Amino acid sequence: MLPSEARIYVATTPIDMRRSFDGLAAAVAERMKKDPKSGALFVFINASHTRMKVLWFEPSGYSLLYKRLDRGVFRLPEAADGAGASIDIDANELIAILAGIDLPSDRTSARKIVREARERTLQIRGQLQQSHAR
Repeated sequence: MLPSEARIYVATTPIDMRRSFDGLAAAVAERMKKDPKSGALFVFINASHTRMKVLWFEPSGYSLLYKRLDRGVFRLPEAADGAGASIDIDANELIAILAGIDLPSDRTSARKIVREARERTLQIRGQLQQSHAR
């Protein structure tokens, strides 16, 4: 299960998706200059933006989420000039990225898009529940 209150860092450069737990942890330490055992979530994508891995450390060990898209690409927020090896995002932005929502670099606009997407999802769920109740 993904930790809900953890910090989330997105790597600004693609990574080879053949890397697993130890290889990604090494990339966190070497490229991002972060502690891979901090409990934060570390998001990596491949060069074609069709695969994503999320690495985090729990008390019992590393966990890894791996998602491959059948079509389309992951849309990550753009890193500002001089952002370094990673940018931080919040949980709602990660959910939007996993859902395929394009996030602009303007954080206020990104949060608005996430909020609107969440509201639209709730509307659709409500409509589906009503149609199943009939």
